[in-house]
Amino acid sequence: MKKSSRIASLGVFLALALMLGYVETLIPINFGVPGMKLGLANMAVVILLYLFTPGEAFLVSIVRIFLSGLLFGNGLSIIYSLAGGLLSFAVMLICFKTKKVKMIPLSVIGAVSHNAGQLIAAAFLVTNYNIVFYLPVLIIAGIITGIITGSLSAAVHSRLVKFK
Repeated sequence: MKKSSRIASLGVFLALALMLGYVETLIPINFGVPGMKLGLANMAVVILLYLFTPGEAFLVSIVRIFLSGLLFGNGLSIIYSLAGGLLSFAVMLICFKTKKVKMIPLSVIGAVSHNAGQLIAAAFLVTNYNIVFYLPVLIIAGIITGIITGSLSAAVHSRLVKFK
């Protein structure tokens, strides 16, 4: 793929991730844990890991986090999303490089580790380590949302590969 086409494609994925991130702000999910979301924007990152380089997927992930925070959130949302996004990407990349983890389990791993990263950031920011009691709920939520977003990512990826 030409460099210009590659950059344009990454821009489309970034725009898609931003739109999915906005859409998920409109979906009310309340399981007693503040800030819980489906993780739809993570679909773009998971798909990018399989279609582009890890560096390009990381770049889109980081830029999306900052733009989403500036457009739809605040400074704290950027910190929480960045903590979750960095841990999630690192863990997904390690698993992805083994070539043994398929897209749906990779998405589950990413969702659970994203929740863990946000919880770690929250523990330090609010200096109340009792919030770790949210961990079981966040693990279950991460598994469920990871399966949903992983399934959607796999379906989209299979269609994109046909057009390549």
